[in-house]
Amino acid sequence: MILSLYRSIMTLGEPLIERVLANRLARGREDPVRIGERRGVAAVTRPEGQIIWLHAASVGESIGALGLMECLLKRMPDSHLLVTTGTLSSAELLAKRLPERAIHQFVPVDRPAWVTKFLDYWKPDLSVVMESDFWPNLILETHRRHIPICVVNGRMSASSFNRWRWSGVLARPLFQAFELVLTANEAQAERFRSLGSPEVEALGNIKLAAPPPPIDGVPPVEIEAGEGRPIWLAASTHEGEETAALDAHEIANAQHPNLLTIIAPRHPARADGVAETAQVRGWVLQRRSSGEAITSDVDIYLVDTLGELGRFFDLAPVVFVAGSFVPVGGHNPIEPAHYDCAILFGPLMSKNIEIADEMKSRGAALEVSDATTLGQTVARLLSDEAEVKRLAEAARGLLSDHLGVTDTVARRLTTLLEARAVAERGRM
Repeated sequence: MILSLYRSIMTLGEPLIERVLANRLARGREDPVRIGERRGVAAVTRPEGQIIWLHAASVGESIGALGLMECLLKRMPDSHLLVTTGTLSSAELLAKRLPERAIHQFVPVDRPAWVTKFLDYWKPDLSVVMESDFWPNLILETHRRHIPICVVNGRMSASSFNRWRWSGVLARPLFQAFELVLTANEAQAERFRSLGSPEVEALGNIKLAAPPPPIDGVPPVEIEAGEGRPIWLAASTHEGEETAALDAHEIANAQHPNLLTIIAPRHPARADGVAETAQVRGWVLQRRSSGEAITSDVDIYLVDTLGELGRFFDLAPVVFVAGSFVPVGGHNPIEPAHYDCAILFGPLMSKNIEIADEMKSRGAALEVSDATTLGQTVARLLSDEAEVKRLAEAARGLLSDHLGVTDTVARRLTTLLEARAVAERGRM
């Protein structure tokens, strides 16, 4: 009944959905050239042969899936990957980092006619959903076509779990449609089982095995008279966190008068506002997009580009992983570990809580409660090379312990795809 109502709303609500899309276009949140993809209209030709469709909601899920994409394509040299996401920033990032034989499309809006058009065209052989971006029409129509659906790194917060559980009859057909759910731990696995998923395994967190953010092809950062200059990075900041980073800069600068603070907003489109805030406070700011060397008088270096974080992880010995001072759930805190950084994050890490907890328990990261604590901790670490080294080595150890997770997940997906091929032959 609830599912039928949802389908009716999404079918009859086309005028409203079109207005929402038009509004998103006007606000720069959709690509005008590719808006047809949101209606299920493909922008590229479907390659011949087997298609594995991998859906990742946004940037974080996409980065976490990059290693899995490489593994799957290596195991299946005659297959192609169709990768769908729902945000412009994820599309921009994947344009730089997708492996060969992988195609990006925007996921269609969950309207039955558009979902049908999308599936009719792409005809995927396997559907892989990263984490928890579950769209009822997309899932149920995929399942109706006997396309196996696998959830990888399946996770849901306590509040999301309670909402799905409360929805009862809506949730059960969705979760029963998943042929296989792979989670990071047993606690998450139990949530999926209780919602009706028939086969659930806790294999480990593939975000801990994701490849490092790349440096190859990223222009170097030139710092005039930069040798020995104290540097730290606030990575993937959201609105409100740049102010915290500037407060922290002021605190740490009292102990390190030549301090260079690098701020990399999660969404570079917000750079103008960030620059204005820093300059109003009297700090000398320079933008990455200027392409110029960082002069000795620069206090704040603003990374207003996308896909270059690896370069700045490599430059800064201390990194604050943002999205953790504001309620967006935090970003993946393990990424800077590839570059031997001391890693800090705030208390709001719900989207990456398992990784954050494991890092804290193993002494691989520090949690800071607010801007004041952040500034004090940055100042302390920049004066203590031994502590930076200890934190970095502990984080490296955590990476080493999870090296095989991605390959294990790829092997399970390959087995699922082979079983589907056998079933298809049996139906012929």
